Amino acid sequence: MTLQIYNTLSREKQPLAPIDPGQVRLYVCGMTVYDYCHLGHARVMAVFDLVQRWLKARGLRVTYVRNITDVDDKIIRRAVESGVSVRELTDRFIAAMHEDTDALGIERPTHEPRATDYIPQMQQLITRLMDKGLAYQDTAGDVDYAVRAFPGYGRLSGKSLDELQAGERVEIDRAKRDPLDFVLWKRAKPQEPAEVQWASPWGEGRPGWHIECSAMSCALLGEHFDIHGGGADLQFPHHENEIAQSEGASGKPFVNLWMHNGFVRVNDEKMSKSLGNFFTIRDVLKLFDAETVRFFIIRAHYRSPLNYSQDNLHDARHALARLYTALQNFADVPATLDWSQPAAQRFGAAMDDDFNTPEALAVLFELASEVNRSASAELAGLLKGLGGTLGLLRQVPQRFLQAGANQVDAGWIDAQVQARAAAKKARDFAQADAIRAVLLERGIVLEDKPDGVTLWRQA
Repeated sequence: MTLQIYNTLSREKQPLAPIDPGQVRLYVCGMTVYDYCHLGHARVMAVFDLVQRWLKARGLRVTYVRNITDVDDKIIRRAVESGVSVRELTDRFIAAMHEDTDALGIERPTHEPRATDYIPQMQQLITRLMDKGLAYQDTAGDVDYAVRAFPGYGRLSGKSLDELQAGERVEIDRAKRDPLDFVLWKRAKPQEPAEVQWASPWGEGRPGWHIECSAMSCALLGEHFDIHGGGADLQFPHHENEIAQSEGASGKPFVNLWMHNGFVRVNDEKMSKSLGNFFTIRDVLKLFDAETVRFFIIRAHYRSPLNYSQDNLHDARHALARLYTALQNFADVPATLDWSQPAAQRFGAAMDDDFNTPEALAVLFELASEVNRSASAELAGLLKGLGGTLGLLRQVPQRFLQAGANQVDAGWIDAQVQARAAAKKARDFAQADAIRAVLLERGIVLEDKPDGVTLWRQA
């Protein structure tokens, strides 16, 4: 079966037809490194790690680029507030990002370019756009993209120029010729550190966010490549602007397939710091093991919303334990991939249908049941092999299962107690009772006392 991928641009599934046979070039918008990665970052990185793993499992060579934005308004502001250099701040959070992604079993991309290493390429791209009449220097000294000069702007987001101009996200800036125009090069500001100011034909300054990805992707993958991915929140304006920049400069189609993963919600609400439901990867890994978190992310279809809750993570842990239980007597059996096997064919058909992980995982559970019934080492090896294409089932089964039995620790218990106290303060008694039930499920009894709470373990 040919791999079918939902293309956000065409709004339909279409077959993957690599520009260079046997070779797929993939670009994914990565992190802006001024803080620890959160659950939304975890999802985009896990989703596209899964994509590149499956492409390789299907025998394709993959050049995977995931960039790092290391110059940006938020980065500069955070560095100044922290009293450190921009480089020191970004190095720190790049290292933290790698710790998080390594823990989640996310493979490093082929290339991980930092924006600040591609300033000359960005300036060259801006010059080409100015030469073609698609960019201009405004009265404030910034260089802007002339959106109305690019035919077809709005194709990716499905919005007309009039709809975009009426939208809330369009900034009114009187220095621009048109409020829709977006910045390519920002004139240096006196209060900004010298390390984020580069010489250019338009004066000292730094690049805008959108031009960074156009320059890095074209430099590493060429002006026309196979797949561009990222979170749904980047569809507009970021990816729309990338198309305008890249195609405006080259005159060629930019990307064949656009992929966008769905949002992460927390207890069915939008995740945000203002709502107090904002979780970093590190927060979650204090409560749940990394493979459970990975399983939780990929068990939902990548285009669907993903709802984070502790109940859903516990359910993911139990489900993953079912697979490991089927393998506990086959620790020494190597992982195998025999695509002639009926289970492997069903698994492959699911993954080839726009990376349908819910269907693919259903095949794994069917296979686990068959391993339990037949005690077949051959099927156990196939279960490991198919799980491995998703980055799962690579631990010693007994180790995973024993870790689950010993998972309750003081830090986790304390987090539950604090969460329950917050729920009671907010008069969310249903949530408070749910947390108490979760503790009881793990053998921890919580009793309310006049001066606080008492905890004890069931025998």
